[in-house]
Amino acid sequence: MTKTGSILLAALAGASALLVSGATPAVANPNAINPIPVLNGTNGLPTLHGRTQAVFQVTGMASPNNTQNYNVLGTDLGIMWDNGRGEMLTAFGDTAGIGFPNLLVGSTWAWRSNILVRSHTKDPSGGVFFHSVVRDVVGQARDLIPSPKIPFLEISRIPTAGISANGVQYLSMMSVKTWDAPGEWTTSYSGLAASADNGETWADLTHTRRPDEGGNSNFQMNAFLKDGGYVYEYGTRSGRNNDAFIARVPEAQIENLGAYEYWDGGGWKLNDVNAAAPIMGGVGELSVMYNEYLGQFVSLTTDPFNSVVMRRAPSPQGPWSGPEVLIDTRELPTAYAPSIFPYQTGPDLYFMTTIHTQYNVVLMRTRL
Repeated sequence: MTKTGSILLAALAGASALLVSGATPAVANPNAINPIPVLNGTNGLPTLHGRTQAVFQVTGMASPNNTQNYNVLGTDLGIMWDNGRGEMLTAFGDTAGIGFPNLLVGSTWAWRSNILVRSHTKDPSGGVFFHSVVRDVVGQARDLIPSPKIPFLEISRIPTAGISANGVQYLSMMSVKTWDAPGEWTTSYSGLAASADNGETWADLTHTRRPDEGGNSNFQMNAFLKDGGYVYEYGTRSGRNNDAFIARVPEAQIENLGAYEYWDGGGWKLNDVNAAAPIMGGVGELSVMYNEYLGQFVSLTTDPFNSVVMRRAPSPQGPWSGPEVLIDTRELPTAYAPSIFPYQTGPDLYFMTTIHTQYNVVLMRTRL
């Protein structure tokens, strides 16, 4: 979630000659043709010296996925989930490519707010490879839910979580009203979008919207987890460095806000969003999954210093441990939005994270 038209414009300067022809660029020197800034190392991967290593460039012109072939030169997030049939869906956020200017903001790049790709990768040790993308009529990755890109109305509609429930794909999305100071933004509401055709077309479920007011303000950015017949929804306010809260709902009732229960610190309260109590603090974008190797639930996020951190818990609501640093901000200060790979990988924890200086997504591996 990056909100930096200036960075993207600078990154794309001089790239208009590429015009997304569908040709795969030469890979011998990807930096020579890649208009997105890259870091030092193989294919732009950062060299890390802690417990986490960068293993694969997921998006951008330095990626084996060649995402420029569907006009994705820069993007962020990489929210992954299983579609219920063994295929992985991945949603990305604000996405830049070559295209018609957006005259409302004076940009010269094709801006989309939410795109989707599909993958059959189960073993990410050699990378995550996409086999299809939701495209528009000219072949570029298209918005799933369009937004007008008008400040104070809706500047972007950003996905924050994805899940398959009852054979339907769901995205939790936030309607961003304004980008504010770094790490801060203002939303109008969050809500669900649904797809019954494996992510090809989406319906905006207006009856699931949570306005950015009262207790619903604590569920503007979300993460999903399925466990024991429930869908758990982790929520925070818009922006980073906030408290996190948790709700749950029977899977069959995911679209019914009145069926949600909220953890108040000692028990679950039905249909009372104002009863929700914080379960962890100082978090940004969240990702949560049960880890069979550890026998615990794990969450990934960034801390107030912008290090990528992991917490552990015996149950979805906690108690959650203190943060363990996976990527120290002193080594990679512009990482954000870590998202856990949805399939079990033993003692290795794989996750995608965005590197803002590249404005692209990288696959990381941590040994547990």
